[in-house]
Amino acid sequence: MAAVEVLLFVLMLVIIVVSLLSNGVVLICFLYNPQIRKQVPCVFTLNLTFCNLLLTVSNMPLTLVGLVNKAQPGSDTFCQLVGFSETFLTTNSMLSMAALSIDRWIAVVFPLRYHSRIRHRDAALVLGYTWIHSMSFSTAAACLSWVGYRPLYASCTLSDVTDNSQTPFVVFTVVFHSLTFLLSFLVLCVTYLKVLKVARFHCRRIDVITMQTLVLLVDIHPSVRERCLEEQKRRRQRATRKISTFIGTFMVCFAPYVITRIVELFPSVPIDHRWGVVSKCLAYSKAACDPFVYSLLRNQYKKTCGDIINRLLKPSSMNASGPGHHDNHETRGRNNTVQTAAD
Repeated sequence: MAAVEVLLFVLMLVIIVVSLLSNGVVLICFLYNPQIRKQVPCVFTLNLTFCNLLLTVSNMPLTLVGLVNKAQPGSDTFCQLVGFSETFLTTNSMLSMAALSIDRWIAVVFPLRYHSRIRHRDAALVLGYTWIHSMSFSTAAACLSWVGYRPLYASCTLSDVTDNSQTPFVVFTVVFHSLTFLLSFLVLCVTYLKVLKVARFHCRRIDVITMQTLVLLVDIHPSVRERCLEEQKRRRQRATRKISTFIGTFMVCFAPYVITRIVELFPSVPIDHRWGVVSKCLAYSKAACDPFVYSLLRNQYKKTCGDIINRLLKPSSMNASGPGHHDNHETRGRNNTVQTAAD
């Protein structure tokens, strides 16, 4: 293996390990904390987590095998099944991210009507659409024999194996990426930009109240005044940073691969196989980023992870906590509910 291929091999291993650990932690938090399970967005988060885990277990290792052996892993039928699962899981994860953005938009723009508009039943209906959407494209590709091993990406994925239906395959590829990647990207942009607009509006209102308070408190210490002004600046930057993370990770991870797939449709344009593998690694890296972007960096998940670690490190203290332990657990549950609303 060349030096570049060794680096790609190591990168893929790191992505697999991080994806397994991070998505596994999200599942543990989901099982441990009942407050997380009560939230409507957990339906989309759980679906996204399962898609990432299945993609990590079923597709990424076979891409490693294809990268090392430079050949198709397994038989044609096996490769078609792997390509089918990759198409389904990737599409499902993109649509789950779009569903999460819609849920966040409704929660921020219509906070008083959120619980009446979005329920677990509504989330299940949206989730059902993501499954039907994903299953339709992956099944169509498999039935038309447009799934197989692609040396450019060292993986089993969408590919015109027969080379006898170039025009229909081009149309299918363009429609597929338009209704998955492009559609999800547009939904992310529209919803999160509206969320950012509302967040900035509330920040301006808070800033006005803060400045009025600082003017009235003429005897306030200068250090306190500076801390208030710094908190104003951090508050304005926090919303922009979160929105940029949601949209930025989606584009950085998926855009290179999708653009490469579109450029690949033009036979006159040469594409280096190393770039093909790099773009594939970037697409896979979204499975490792999602747990941090949508779950683990939130305060509720941080506290849950802390509780789990404390319970593992201090099992005796949990048993010796006495009758007050149950009351403390209920108080902690109420605090988690309040913190979830703040997130």
